[in-house]
Amino acid sequence: MDPILQANRTETVVTDAIELSVVVPIYNEEESIGPLVTRIREAMASFGRSWELILVDDGSTDATLINARRALADSSLRLRIVELQRNFGQTAAMQAGIDTATGRLIATLDGDLQNDPRDIPAMVAAIEERELDLLVGWRKNRQDGLFLRKIPSWCANYLIGKITGVKLHDYGCSLKIYQASIIKQVKLMGEMHRFIPAWVAGVVPSSRIGEMPVTHHARQHGTSKYGISRTFRVILDLLSVLFFMRYKARPGHFFGSIGLAAGALSALILFYLFVDKFLLGNDIGARPMLIVGVMLFLSSVQLITTGILAEMMARIYSGENDTPPYIVRKVFSEDAPNT
Repeated sequence: MDPILQANRTETVVTDAIELSVVVPIYNEEESIGPLVTRIREAMASFGRSWELILVDDGSTDATLINARRALADSSLRLRIVELQRNFGQTAAMQAGIDTATGRLIATLDGDLQNDPRDIPAMVAAIEERELDLLVGWRKNRQDGLFLRKIPSWCANYLIGKITGVKLHDYGCSLKIYQASIIKQVKLMGEMHRFIPAWVAGVVPSSRIGEMPVTHHARQHGTSKYGISRTFRVILDLLSVLFFMRYKARPGHFFGSIGLAAGALSALILFYLFVDKFLLGNDIGARPMLIVGVMLFLSSVQLITTGILAEMMARIYSGENDTPPYIVRKVFSEDAPNT
């Protein structure tokens, strides 16, 4: 290829490179979508770098998609709309947006106008200045109901931080900034968007996860998609997160530990009954302790064998995907110190 053409082609690629992708999952937000796009455009007017907006319609049943497509007429806005086939939930919609994003950084926020897009430029500056992989918004002055939203959220944040070891004030804030290379290593599923910092802590040190206060507005249109029932789902999801964070690569330790504890208790009970029967001459045939001891022994065998099978499945899965047990961030050398 002609060197001049090659240089021009390289220059074009660099110029077109997206610095920031703004991802917004939306579901039945027909009244909010127009003002949302306007606020994002106004907030990013002084950003000074290339950016794109990705709206993910999560199977809306109202005019959300129609209203969103009207923004495509604005030639000054780099907009992509991802329409999902049906309602898959916020986590799946967020994953679809992240997979579609091409920016070096990715920002996510809700589509209900409660997050303020004007916080995005400041958060981008903060994540770069503090050299973080994830910056989480903290709704310090949250504009939600006390008993149905704030108190359950406070309890959940404390519990999640205590169990996962990632201490944050506000896990539930959707306004976050990610390094794209990091968040694309995390696979979101179920309703795990609440635990994104915990999942990210599985691939980077928790010291590279930070937070900063952001503005929060009261909902203006529509109704909330969450109620008090989400508290119970959070507890179930938290157990799943805990298991995957600690035992994903060694599930045999989880099942085996419980199995060995049950086996040790079974051994103590059966030894006591053995002494009581053969040394003291007491009848143990009708004693509930005998049944408990035998059941604990059977449970122990079952748990240990389950752990072995889980280890085999984990190793087979890793082998088929050819996934190494490590992830390299950078390689420093004398010739290329920032490779």
